Amino acid sequence: MISRIDLRGSLPGDLRDVLPRAELDVEAALEKVRPICDEVRHRGAVAVRELTARFDGVEIAQARVPAAALQRALAELRPEVRAALEESIRRARLVHRDQRRTDVTTQVVPGGTVTERWVPVERVGLYVPGGRAVYPSSVVMNVVPAQEAGVPSLAVTSPAQKEFGGLPHPTILAACALLGVDEVYSVGGAQAVAMFAYGTEECPAATMVTGPGNIWVAAAKRLLKGRIGIDSEAGPTEIAILADDTADPVHVAADLISQAEHDVIAAAVLVTDSVELAEAVAKELPGQVEATKHSARIAEALAGRQSGIVLVDDLDAGVEVVNAYAAEHLEIMTAGAAEVAGRIRNAGAIFVGPYAPVSLGDYLAGSNHVLPTGGCACHSSGLSVQSFLRGIHVVDYTREALAGAAAHVSVLADAEDLPAHGAAVRARFDWRIPS
Repeated sequence: MISRIDLRGSLPGDLRDVLPRAELDVEAALEKVRPICDEVRHRGAVAVRELTARFDGVEIAQARVPAAALQRALAELRPEVRAALEESIRRARLVHRDQRRTDVTTQVVPGGTVTERWVPVERVGLYVPGGRAVYPSSVVMNVVPAQEAGVPSLAVTSPAQKEFGGLPHPTILAACALLGVDEVYSVGGAQAVAMFAYGTEECPAATMVTGPGNIWVAAAKRLLKGRIGIDSEAGPTEIAILADDTADPVHVAADLISQAEHDVIAAAVLVTDSVELAEAVAKELPGQVEATKHSARIAEALAGRQSGIVLVDDLDAGVEVVNAYAAEHLEIMTAGAAEVAGRIRNAGAIFVGPYAPVSLGDYLAGSNHVLPTGGCACHSSGLSVQSFLRGIHVVDYTREALAGAAAHVSVLADAEDLPAHGAAVRARFDWRIPS
């Protein structure tokens, strides 16, 4: 059901070449999304409606969801789901509120200061996937940090669903209503990213678009980056588990399955120095898979080239492997898990010990589940309040403070063969360099 990779003996020079990873050819998808984005750019709302009919099989009279539909979805939401969403929102706010930045002023010299001012982006489009699953949790994870950053204008979009009359899933609409979001669109795929990038008669252009999506969403983000800011090009979800012989194979198998449930190309990787654990997990998987609802999807994901059990000599080698893999989600199920977690440099989020499964982070830990995939955790972070803020340096110097820097500015300008730079400073002092 799941393959094995034996790295005992010695680790290869570039671990990334041998570790399991889903293939996601965003570059090939670019040429397919380019005409879609061009249609939206030139034909606006009409193109959005036509593309929704073409790709989602749904005719929509307008892209924007009526306010009455949002309130109806909230009124009809099952009480236990509402309570869970409200608690998810509460915990997410606690974490993300502490991420707020404060302006800092540094006195560089007497009379010369630099202030770093944090300013939210003006408008964001938040993408919530639809398809195999329903993701109200992604509404929470996108909206809460944007709100806590102080973004003045935000809109949510999610694919139109035929069974709901061309609206997004009602649980998604209810989550928007709980968060006070009243601008919601029934648009998915590349056309949704283009709608936010270019704007239409219905939807004003945004400054930035965030949120996970399929390969077409990732390709549209890559194509339109620059026209619009993006968080990341999200790929298939992935979990890596670093475990030793203290781990419970039942827990390990359940957690691998939980991420494989997302998609047939989801990645589930166990890294261990225990042959006994590897054997026990491999033995445990078939029974758990058979007992779960989406068994066919999960079985395909676990059997795919993106999933596997990786055997290593010891925990040090395991740490090296997971740092090279740079997983979206990394669980540490070892003795002294907190200490081991402190040695991890590359991961979207780290889950420490047997009682912090990835599922907790997906919904209720308070952390954000919009995380870098495909190894991008070695250079990128998950979605946060910081994602929606820009640091602007405000430089304030008096005449005297500038005079003290003038000679150095002139010397450096000449060294770079940019004499006009120095002249711009000297002009303020009758072309003389003060002593």
